[in-house]
Amino acid sequence: RGVARSEPVECLTGPEMDVYAQVDQTPDDEAEVRKLSASFEKFAAGCEKRSGEILPYVSTVDTARDMDVLRALLGDEKLSYVGASYGTFLGATYADLFPERAGRLVLDGAMDPSLKAVDMNRDQTAGFEGAFQSFAADCVEQPDCPLGTTSTADAATALKQLFKDLDAKPIPTGDDRELGESLATTGVIAAMYDEAAWPQLREALEGAQRSDGSGLLSLADGYYERGPNGKYANLMFANAAVNCLDLPPAFDGPDAVEKAVPDFEKASPVFGRGFAWASLNCAYWPTEATGTPHRTEAKGADPIVVVGTTRDPATPYKWSEALAEQLASGTLLTYEGDGHTAYGRGSDCIDTAINTYLLEGTAPTDGKKCT
Repeated sequence: RGVARSEPVECLTGPEMDVYAQVDQTPDDEAEVRKLSASFEKFAAGCEKRSGEILPYVSTVDTARDMDVLRALLGDEKLSYVGASYGTFLGATYADLFPERAGRLVLDGAMDPSLKAVDMNRDQTAGFEGAFQSFAADCVEQPDCPLGTTSTADAATALKQLFKDLDAKPIPTGDDRELGESLATTGVIAAMYDEAAWPQLREALEGAQRSDGSGLLSLADGYYERGPNGKYANLMFANAAVNCLDLPPAFDGPDAVEKAVPDFEKASPVFGRGFAWASLNCAYWPTEATGTPHRTEAKGADPIVVVGTTRDPATPYKWSEALAEQLASGTLLTYEGDGHTAYGRGSDCIDTAINTYLLEGTAPTDGKKCT
């Protein structure tokens, strides 16, 4: 619900979204705090104005019930399903609601439904720090690494200095938008999802050091699903609508964020402050959350395969461990590597284990590890 052609949630126009994406998310003074808070308020107000009628009805529970309707219409006795990232929460929710109808479920890059929003956001912050450390370790081994060739610590220092410079003075990108700290950070984060994007990130960082922001802007546009015509897909709008309904806000206002910043910076010296402030996004949401953190057990369901990637930035590996432990029939399949999710991304071991389960019904041994 609320996604793509299924009554898509709409919040901001393309030009409005451009402004929103460029707002400084590491405020240095009260004026910048007010500006950032106002941007979150405007985003929420735009969602209420354009999609207010459906906002109370786009929770994960609502969508899980829709999935059961589709299962029934197809005449399937049980639902077979592969869910990745947020899709793992949807699949686990379905299994918890309808365990007797949950068939061969594979949940890749799992979320932990027992976590509060603030804990989830802080865990992700640490996840992206870990992913950056992996990128930096690879980068400093390259002769052309734009962050230096000495150590990951020096690479982190160089990146933080670049962000600081862009905060003070944005650089041109080749279109009517400049690259400031917020868009640059988004560009770096986007490349953490897939090891295959690391060469592109190195090139983009080298360009930024030459005052060419086009490379990092391209990565950020991909993250936000912004088209060449300036129009955005509804990904960011739908994410906010679902997440703000599924869990109470991480923070209720700027003061709470300020108190939490040190914990976030401890989790990630590179990204922590920005992630803390980004967690304010649900504070002004017009619809009260209907979900709460809870253990998900799905007692009576068929084996549920939970796939975790050890250096996954967006859904940290410990979330997959936690969900596999909570599910009464959970079995954990581990990919020892980088990137977000594992199925269909180059590991024959992972793909064979999952395909065997989906096609033949034989689940991998709990604790199986792949590279």
